[in-house]
Parts: sequence; C-alpha cells; structure tokens
Amino acid sequence: MIPMKILLMEDDAVLSDILLDFLEESWKIDYAYDSNAVYEKLESSKYDLFIFDINVPGKNGLELLRELREYNDTTPAIIITAYTDTEYLKNAFELGASDYIKKPFELEELDARIKNIQRLFHIETKELLEISQNITFTPLEKLLNRDGKSISLSTKDSAILNYFFKNQKRVVTNEELTQNIWDFDSIPSDATIRSHIRTIRELIGKEKITTIRGEGYIYE
Repeated sequence: MIPMKILLMEDDAVLSDILLDFLEESWKIDYAYDSNAVYEKLESSKYDLFIFDINVPGKNGLELLRELREYNDTTPAIIITAYTDTEYLKNAFELGASDYIKKPFELEELDARIKNIQRLFHIETKELLEISQNITFTPLEKLLNRDGKSISLSTKDSAILNYFFKNQKRVVTNEELTQNIWDFDSIPSDATIRSHIRTIRELIGKEKITTIRGEGYIYE
C-alpha cells in the first residue's frame, strides 16, 4: 500500500520530533521548518494533506496557506496553533483550512482529525504491487513504474494485469478474463485477449505470463 502523504511544518524541535515519530507509524511524512522549506518540498512532491503550525519563523502558517490557495493549491490543511482567540480560528477557515487543532493536544486527537480529513476528502490509500525487482504497479492509477519511469496502462491492460497478479500460479482462462474484465455486452474475441496479453508481456517481461495451450495463461 502507498500511505497518505503528509507535509508537516513545525518549528518546535521537540514537538516536531514527537509528531514525526507518531505520524510515521501510519503515513508517509515530509518535514519543513518554515514556509521556504515548504515551497522547496512542493517543487518536487505532491501531498494529500498539509499540517501547518501558525507560529513559525518568517511567513506564518496562515499567510502560507493563503498564498497556496491563491495558487489554486486545494490540498486539505490542518492548522496547529497555541492561540485560544477564536478570531484565529475564523481566519484559518476563511483562508481555506480544513481543520484546526489547539496546543496542547493529544496525539490520538490529531490522528482522529487526520483520519476524518481522509474520509471527508476521499483520500484513498493506494495499493502498490511489486511485479519484479524493477517494476511496480499501482492499479488505482493504472501506472507501471519500470526502472524509475512511469508508464500509463489502458483500462483493460491494467485490469488484466491486476487480475493476473491476484490469481498467481494458476491457470486463468479466456472465459474467466472475459467474465471478470469485460461487460456482458462487449465480449472480446480470443484475438483481442491475446493482443492485451502481448502488450502486458512487452511491459513486464514475457517470462511473467506463460501460455498453457488450450487452457489459458499462468502468471508467476
């Protein structure tokens, strides 16, 4: 599985260490000390969630959030602050915050808020399948990653590869593929199935799928 990816901005060294240790148990976490570090991270990565403290050196968390929203960055954001004034709470939501948590807080509360954001924004944990030592496959995104290069698969090729992976080391017949991959009103010919198998073999290696004459195919 590919866990949700979170960018944490927190300048308190003790708190950031505690949060990183806790959050890394469930999610993939990147850390930024201030807004400049956030922008550096955003140059090369995309995130499912931001967790920003308000009081950090330089540009504060709310100013950073406002800028990101002006740049049409809609990534959900949880704001952390020691302020008790509800004006900050109101301002945070007006600027596009998704949630707000006040210091001091229990780690379990932050965990619950993150999971609520995940549910509300339908942030899915992506399944990552290891095809071979140098090839991985993400069915949800229909993507192969081969030697560090991403390759988009067609809907049918992705569905067939996923089905083979989930049914390894047993014969999968054309009829079985038809029943599980195609709609009832669009039954493929054997030649069409062979064409899809040929494409998949070219991408992952011919040795991964063996033809059993008169029966079907075995993936291993």
